Amino acid sequence: MEKSIDEINRRIRDGSARVVTADEMPDIVSELGEEGALQEVDVVTTGTFGAMCSSGAFLNFGHAEPPIKMERLWLNDVEAYGGIAAVDTYIGATNKSVTRMESYGGAHVIEDFISGKAIELRAQSSGSDCYPRRSITTEVRLEDLNQAIMVNPRNAYQRYDAAVNTSDDTLYTYMGTLLPHSANVSFSGAGTLNPICNDPNLRLIGSGVPILLGGAPGMVVGEGTQHSSAGNFATLMTTADMAEMNTDFLRAAYMYRYGPTLYLGVGIPLPVLDIETVRRTAVRDEDIMVSIRDYGVPSRSRPVLGQVSYAELKSGTIELNNEEIKTSSLSSYRRAKMVANTLKTWIQEGHMTLCLPTRYLDPSKQAKPMRETRKVVLVQEIMQRKVVTIKEEQDITEAAKKLLRGETNHLPVLNEQGRLTGVVTTFDIAKAVARPERKVKVQDVMTRNVITTLADEPIDIAAQKMEHHRISALPVVDAQNQCIAILHASDLGKLFKPGGARP
Repeated sequence: MEKSIDEINRRIRDGSARVVTADEMPDIVSELGEEGALQEVDVVTTGTFGAMCSSGAFLNFGHAEPPIKMERLWLNDVEAYGGIAAVDTYIGATNKSVTRMESYGGAHVIEDFISGKAIELRAQSSGSDCYPRRSITTEVRLEDLNQAIMVNPRNAYQRYDAAVNTSDDTLYTYMGTLLPHSANVSFSGAGTLNPICNDPNLRLIGSGVPILLGGAPGMVVGEGTQHSSAGNFATLMTTADMAEMNTDFLRAAYMYRYGPTLYLGVGIPLPVLDIETVRRTAVRDEDIMVSIRDYGVPSRSRPVLGQVSYAELKSGTIELNNEEIKTSSLSSYRRAKMVANTLKTWIQEGHMTLCLPTRYLDPSKQAKPMRETRKVVLVQEIMQRKVVTIKEEQDITEAAKKLLRGETNHLPVLNEQGRLTGVVTTFDIAKAVARPERKVKVQDVMTRNVITTLADEPIDIAAQKMEHHRISALPVVDAQNQCIAILHASDLGKLFKPGGARP
């Protein structure tokens, strides 16, 4: 048995269509079987609600008197793109305010517009014969604009890797705050409700397909940026009219030390045409597997520490390396359910009919990394291979003598096996002399929590470590934690000398 899209739309129009949410479908299939579910169900609605940084809106303000071609412009002190036309702009969700920085950004401007608030528009121009005005400052509301069209380059990821942090430092990422030593796991996505998880081969989702976006009826434009469906990371480019949106489905936020982002609800109705549709929409959280990635490694190819299902992630804890670790969701399943239920109501009441894609998305697409024409400078290119060290059991007077020779002001401390266990600086020795209570050995005064680098680590990352921890040197270690070199802040100057390491 198969059904046509026309047949389903006739049922929607006459009010007889059976519409269910994606989390209801698995039990229906279990109860009725695949053939029975195909006969019974006409539409499955999906939904997700989470941080979708790659979002923004095209705005048209109308012409001023005298007219101006806005070359640079700011909305509530958030710079928007002025390179489109005279009074058009695109504002991205993650752009930061020049005055409030990461606590306010483009996402907040978008939410404020939708909330009905007045937004300050400030613009500059070099002036021309047809656009003589050179500056303007005014207040505008959403109702004052000719167009406010949300066009999001990348929404509704098929799934997300879960994030963990094995490093010694707390990390602040787009996956939220990751505690050191694998103390928590962060994940995102609605699992069984997620749109593309219910249509992984992209038979039903593509250009022209109707959707719910931010509470408004919209549509899929096409594949999203970084679309990589071959690896189960398909994405969508979406659009809808901001005038029809509401803040139940759209919220601005900012992530500490990452910046602004836009929480957004996206839902897609799927017509139940055949047995394959039934099978795909019967997916459960237990069936959707994701990788656990180590964000403690600052690399595009972060190590995979394991595989886990959405069911395990949603349980609140998972087991990793024989330890129980707490999990937390960066997205809202409750609001994802609200998206799916709202779509369900729209269709049941005949406010939305369905269509198949006017242009299909490539289910075999694989995203490529950036082409880099200049090589990354690595620590090994500028580090000092001759490194002065000291043993834990040596007297602090020996450390003082080595430091006084002027070869270094950081002494890596080694144990009997030659592994790095600490570091001693001139400041540590000075403190020990000022407070000599039984501090006679290096191990009594050394700093044990040592920030290190690797020989093959990019120099940018090493420099960030120095800046973040306010230190001026990093021991360079190998896989066995043997100290093989040292990198001083002064070594960074080699990059800017004629003939230096930078290409």
